[in-house]
Amino acid sequence: MLEILADRTYRHLFLAQVVALLGTGLATVALGLLAYDLAGDGAAMVLGTVFTIKMVAYVGIAPIAGAFADRVNRRALLVGLDLVRVCAALCLPFVTEVWQVYVLIFLLQSASAGFTPTFQATIPDVLPEEGRYTRALSLSRLAYDFENIVSPTLAALLLAVMSYNSLFLGTVVGFAASALLVVSVMLPSPKSSEPRGIYDRTTRGIRIYLATPRLRGLLALNLAAAAVGAMVLVNSVVLVRGSLELSESALAWTMFAFGTGSIISAFSLPRLLDRFSDRAVMIGGATVMVLTLLCLALEVSLFGLTWVALLVAWASAGIGYSAVLTPSGRLLKRSAHSTDRPAIFAAQFALSHACWLLTYPLSGWLVTQHGSVVALVGLAIIAICGITVALLVWPSGDPSVFQHTHKNLPIDHPHLKGQRTHSHALIIDEKHPRWDTHF
Repeated sequence: MLEILADRTYRHLFLAQVVALLGTGLATVALGLLAYDLAGDGAAMVLGTVFTIKMVAYVGIAPIAGAFADRVNRRALLVGLDLVRVCAALCLPFVTEVWQVYVLIFLLQSASAGFTPTFQATIPDVLPEEGRYTRALSLSRLAYDFENIVSPTLAALLLAVMSYNSLFLGTVVGFAASALLVVSVMLPSPKSSEPRGIYDRTTRGIRIYLATPRLRGLLALNLAAAAVGAMVLVNSVVLVRGSLELSESALAWTMFAFGTGSIISAFSLPRLLDRFSDRAVMIGGATVMVLTLLCLALEVSLFGLTWVALLVAWASAGIGYSAVLTPSGRLLKRSAHSTDRPAIFAAQFALSHACWLLTYPLSGWLVTQHGSVVALVGLAIIAICGITVALLVWPSGDPSVFQHTHKNLPIDHPHLKGQRTHSHALIIDEKHPRWDTHF
């Protein structure tokens, strides 16, 4: 997997992703402390509003940014958005009112909503060969999982010698380093697509996405992943600190178990995807997540919750979670021309976060009002619905290459190159199929 880091452009982009993630992780810890400083017992409400603002920015801004990403130099766009994030993070230590936090977070997350899908759409252009791209996706998943472990540890070490406001400076350094790494390489920018109106450009990515069977299946599996992920991310603190009455370090180890399962899965996926289809691996991963929640609910209802059972369950959930999310980039790459990739990745970014916008509050409400067993079963049912929809809308024989014949073209037509029957990569448009890239 690590051999793809020999590519200088990808290596710099991967390092940019890592340092930006570390900066974001430090900001997450600092925001919690800042919210408590400003609102005291109302800190939970402040943080809840912050997370809602984040999701609204992701869902609303990403399609707009993706619509115009092919109109500007990709490297200049990424660097400019990084600098916006630097400015927003630099202002956070100086806020004195809660509303100022909301404004700055919306600005920062709006920049991230433009940066992340554009960044993701760049990787398949840098690594066009699918095997190498698959390994890049696994490496990216590892970066997210390691960030979940490293950022809290680094924050704890820094807080031992400095105030929490200093953590925002770490965020500034992370985004600035990301900008420097991006500007240090040349990035491919696809040619602009044909001129379109603002509405057409803004909604094009979502229309293509929803018209593509495999991407409709991906959206359904995103819902399954969001349901299980919300149970882990929202309710772990309630289960560990409340139900089990364990320490803060126990909570860290519980989240570590989830990250470890995800890491194990990410290391295994390149070989699995060489042998099995994306559909089989992703539906298998979603099934593992559902069975994990149902088994844990049964364990809790019969014998009560134990920490060992929770650790095993979260590690298993992490394995399934990574198996669902990691291959998604392959599906997006396979489903659009290079000119449409920023819009398609932006659509995935917005629609997947819309799933989280639903499951985040639902997960917390179920545990608060009905307890952990109802929450586990309820979120498992949502995940089952997602898997069912994926099975129905994503054909099992979904081809990445489509065999077809041009009956009415002359033999010397450049599209034929001497053959009437040949293969193309299958691209789904919002109105009709089209084909690209001869094999």
